Amino acid sequence: MNMADVKHASHGGYSPDMDGRAHEATYHGFVKFAEIGAAVVICHVLALAVGGIKHAWLTAIFGVILSLVAGGVGAVAPSVGVRAPAAVGVLLLLALIFY
Repeated sequence: MNMADVKHASHGGYSPDMDGRAHEATYHGFVKFAEIGAAVVICHVLALAVGGIKHAWLTAIFGVILSLVAGGVGAVAPSVGVRAPAAVGVLLLLALIFY
């Protein structure tokens, strides 16, 4: 039983009813969201390490709040992107090393 015939797709895989540019824009938006989300989660893990290992829970809470704000800024400003939460991650890593 054949499910779908993809070997004979016309128009390069997109039919005239589909909007290829909208598909690509959605894909790029999803990848951007996934990158920023992963960076924020890494910041949260680093903040938990700072709180758990160094017993600096106020710094950890500040790091979580700062990473959430940086993630929001990165999502709104395309020129900043993942660099904002990555900078917070570097600060949390430095706090973990030098506390």
